[in-house]
Amino acid sequence: MTGIALAVDAMGGDFGPRVTVPAALAVLRETPSLWLTFVGDESLINPLLARLSSGERSRVSVVHTTEVVTMDDKVAVALRQKKQSSMRLAINLVHDKSVDACVSAGNTGALMAISRFVLKTHADIDRPAIMAALPTMTGHVHMLDLGANVDSGPAHLLQFAQMGSVVAEVLDGIERPRVGLLNIGEEEIKGNDLIRQTDELLKQSGLNYIGYVEGDGVFKGHADVVVCDGFVGNIALKSSEGVAKMMAGMIKAEIGRSWLSKLVGALAFPIWKGLRQQMDPGRYNGASLVGLTGIVIKSHGSADEASFAQAVRVSIKEVEKNVPGLIHARMSAPVSVPPAAV
Repeated sequence: MTGIALAVDAMGGDFGPRVTVPAALAVLRETPSLWLTFVGDESLINPLLARLSSGERSRVSVVHTTEVVTMDDKVAVALRQKKQSSMRLAINLVHDKSVDACVSAGNTGALMAISRFVLKTHADIDRPAIMAALPTMTGHVHMLDLGANVDSGPAHLLQFAQMGSVVAEVLDGIERPRVGLLNIGEEEIKGNDLIRQTDELLKQSGLNYIGYVEGDGVFKGHADVVVCDGFVGNIALKSSEGVAKMMAGMIKAEIGRSWLSKLVGALAFPIWKGLRQQMDPGRYNGASLVGLTGIVIKSHGSADEASFAQAVRVSIKEVEKNVPGLIHARMSAPVSVPPAAV
C-alpha cells in the first residue's frame, strides 16, 4: 500500500456511520492516494459502500466491532471496559503503524484518554493538548488547549506554545508564528499567577511571543497561535460557536420579519451566504491532539458530512507534513533565542 492510510471511527459522533462513512468517502474520491479503514459495525457500514467503483472499493477496508464508546460514557469506562470499541481499535491501528492517522467524532474525554494511553506522548512533552483553527478577521488562528487539561501549570502552557508554533509554521507556512497568551487584558499587571509565570517563560522561550491577547483579540487576528489552559480554552471555543449560531439565527429571523425585509434579504443573499460560510464552525472542523506520538483528529460530535470531511482533510495534511515528528524534533532541540528576542 502506498499513499496515506486513515482509520475512521465510523461509530463516533451524534450520527455515526450515516455521516462519518459518506463524508470520508467524499474525501476518498477527491484524493487518489487515500486509503480508508472504517472501524465499526459492518452491518451498518457495508451498505454505504455499495455504490463505490471497484477501484474505490479496493482502497476501503472495514474492521468489524459492535462495541461503541457513547458520548455519555465516563472516561474510565471507555478506557478500561470498552477495549473493543470502534474508537479504541481505530487508535490501535495508529499504534500498530497499520494507518497513518485516526479521525473520530466521539467522546472527547475518552478519545484523549485512550489516545494518550495507547500512543503515549513524546518524551519531552508532559501533556497532550487539543488544538484547532478558529476563524478571525484576517484568516484563522490556532488555539490550544481547548479542553484536554483543566489544571495546567506554566511549564505546560509553554509546551503548548511550542507545539502550537510548530503546527502553525508547517500547516500555514508562517516562518515565525506570532504566539499570544490569552489573558483578561494586555497590560503587564493583568492576570493571575499562572498567566504571569507563563508570560515570563514565554519571554525566554525563543518563540515569536507577542505578549497578552484578550478574548476579542483572538478573533481580530492579533496572533497566529493563542495559548491558554484547557478550562478557559474550552469555554472560549464553545462561546464563540454559540455566538456564531446566535447571529445566524437572529439574521434569519430578521429577514423573515416582513415582506420588505424578505426582499432586502433576497437582494443581500450572496452576502449572507458568504458570511454564514465564513462563520460556520464546520469549516474549521478537525482539532488535533498535539503532543502524541501519532496523529489523532477530533471532529465535532454534531458534525454533518461536509464538516466531518473537513476533519478528514486535516488529518491528511498533518500526515503529509509529519506534524508529530516535527513537534518531537523541535521539543528535543536545545532552545535557541534569536538576538531580536533577547
